[in-house]
Amino acid sequence: MKNKGIIFLVIILILLVAVAGILLAIKIIDGKIDGATMSNGIISLGTEQGKEKEKEEVKTINVYNGVDRPIAVMIDNHKGAWPQAGLNEAYLVYEIIVEGGETRLMACFKGKDLEKIGPVRSSRHYFLDYALENDAIYVHFGWSPQAESDISTYKVNNINGITQSSTDFWRVKDKKSPHNAVTSTKKILSMATSKGYRTTSSSKSILSYKAEEVNLEDGTVANEVKIPYSDLHTVEYKYNEETKKYERYARGTKQTDWDTKETITTKNIIITFAENYTLQDVENKGRQGLKNTGDKKGYYITNGKAIEIVASKSSRTEKTIYKDLLGNVIDVNDGNTFIQICPIDAKVVIE
Repeated sequence: MKNKGIIFLVIILILLVAVAGILLAIKIIDGKIDGATMSNGIISLGTEQGKEKEKEEVKTINVYNGVDRPIAVMIDNHKGAWPQAGLNEAYLVYEIIVEGGETRLMACFKGKDLEKIGPVRSSRHYFLDYALENDAIYVHFGWSPQAESDISTYKVNNINGITQSSTDFWRVKDKKSPHNAVTSTKKILSMATSKGYRTTSSSKSILSYKAEEVNLEDGTVANEVKIPYSDLHTVEYKYNEETKKYERYARGTKQTDWDTKETITTKNIIITFAENYTLQDVENKGRQGLKNTGDKKGYYITNGKAIEIVASKSSRTEKTIYKDLLGNVIDVNDGNTFIQICPIDAKVVIE
């Protein structure tokens, strides 16, 4: 009898273990265990290391491939506008020639809460091409006749600061007009919502970012980069080996942030060459046009090295594709990027 009792207890224990196992499997499959995840059929019970890795992955996704729709803001780059606010927080900054040998910047933000961006300046029509390829809400303070026409033609989701209230765009006292209009990300998103614009996006990034460090082993040395846009305006980048970032200079002056006073830096630099020309319009202000479609030569620069690339854009609304000379889409380091679209005859120096 004693043996039968033991056997009975063993059977009961086996049944209890089996039932517990089935319930555990069901909970995991339904995702009901705190911190448990399943990826490619492998169950993770949420270890500290796993949680930290997950946080890192989410951070990268939020910055570059998340649901937040980009905001593209036209930034004044006249000397009277320096220093600017927010450039270090932009994931992409485009710089292109405008009238008078000046350049203007378009800074792209995603998932940021910034109390001050600017000075915000007027639109030029060829910047729309890059707002469109980033699926961005386009923010500006005024426009050229060509930009006004193209914004309407291409149905660009735009916010024109001149037509908004003084609480949405305001002028500060420490700079002179027209170099003193600023706004914030909260104001931009509020205005976008009131206009019925999407504030989320499923569009993929135009750049192929890699979590692992990208080192251009076969590239040439690129510790200093000089980009002359005109006789008036030259941009320079100097590589800092400690931070592995490039520090930005314009017209011989180190660029800093308006409020934080931090040096403007970038992890990546992309240079492309495109022909610009003077428009003949009724205002006769010397505004520029840009031939930016087709294949354009250029460079990708990161971590003290540079390689030659080809930038291809099939139309104004299509994404630019950046490839190396073997035809491979370039891998780009995780971090911010300045895209320098400079005159086709610019004597760029990389050394």
